[in-house]
Amino acid sequence: MQFSTAFCQPCRATRRVLAEVSALVPGVSHVEIDAESRLDLVRELDIMRTPTVLVLDGGGAVVKRASGQPRKADVIAALGAFLSHDPDEK
Repeated sequence: MQFSTAFCQPCRATRRVLAEVSALVPGVSHVEIDAESRLDLVRELDIMRTPTVLVLDGGGAVVKRASGQPRKADVIAALGAFLSHDPDEK
């Protein structure tokens, strides 16, 4: 989940990176939210700047959070670590 604003240059680049990654990684979707139109979520999730990217698990819980423009390799690595984790492992 990407929080963006209309005037944010890094948000555009982040959108491209996340769209590419979601096309490469099965089961991953990219959802972009306009922070200005969803101030309720911005407050609830404590979004302080754009772009902010939240990785959510299947139940909607935030498992990873990052601000700023991500590198594609870092996004893939973060998703790989999360997707390879066995939820039954303790």
